[in-house]
Amino acid sequence: MESRSAPKFVANRSPSGFTLIEILMVVVIIGVLAALAIPKFSRSRSMTYSAAIRSDLRTLSVAQEDYFLAKNVYAIDPTLLNFLHSPGVTIVINEATTFGWSATGTHPMAYPITCAVFWGPVSPVSPATTEGQVDCQ
Repeated sequence: MESRSAPKFVANRSPSGFTLIEILMVVVIIGVLAALAIPKFSRSRSMTYSAAIRSDLRTLSVAQEDYFLAKNVYAIDPTLLNFLHSPGVTIVINEATTFGWSATGTHPMAYPITCAVFWGPVSPVSPATTEGQVDCQ
């Protein structure tokens, strides 16, 4: 009878786990994807802040008309108006007379976007070009 002995050495099995090259390739791919996604995310956030500025300027228009009906003059100071702006939005009334007014709005997270609106025969503030229309640049 022949006895079979177990082999002393086991054949080389492929090692479990990942090689350094494979891990580096995954890290590089994730980096490239992140580099593509971050600017798109930043732009969408900036557009959100721009929408808040536009909304606040439209609300300011309504508040100015209410003030005008009560006082026969437009307010130069936003604190005189029944108006609450969105967090972070800065509204500046540039000119206010008995005939019209103009204002600009900004948000630090929407830089360099500036929005403006004017009503009546006052000097238009850039980027506003049409009376009563909120324009941004």
